[in-house]
Amino acid sequence: MDAEAIRDIFRGLGPIHIRRMFGGQGVYQDELMFALAAYGELYLKADSESVALFERAGSRPFSFETKDGRKTITSYWLMPESALDDPDEAADLARMALAAARRARAPQARKGRKAAPATKARKRSSDPVT
Repeated sequence: MDAEAIRDIFRGLGPIHIRRMFGGQGVYQDELMFALAAYGELYLKADSESVALFERAGSRPFSFETKDGRKTITSYWLMPESALDDPDEAADLARMALAAARRARAPQARKGRKAAPATKARKRSSDPVT
């Protein structure tokens, strides 16, 4: 799937940008990846709040085989066929995928941040000694 086709599918979402990655392409809004184009298919980010919708639509997660032969299943699910030709449906699903991507990123931001060390009040030399 080429970049123009991806932009056309998500035209109802607003500006997006596409970055090449491995054998596919990551689809971003701002700096948040919400979709993956690979092997001619389009996958959307899903999580526990949205995966049931994809399951009901008969979708499947993106998976790949690692060098050591293990199968890895990702959190990106195949976009329903009906949304490929319906920009409104595609935009709705993309907004849902963006929300899942935000939720996935939120704990990482907190985990990487260190708490500020407690500071003791320093006695200035001009303070009277008691």
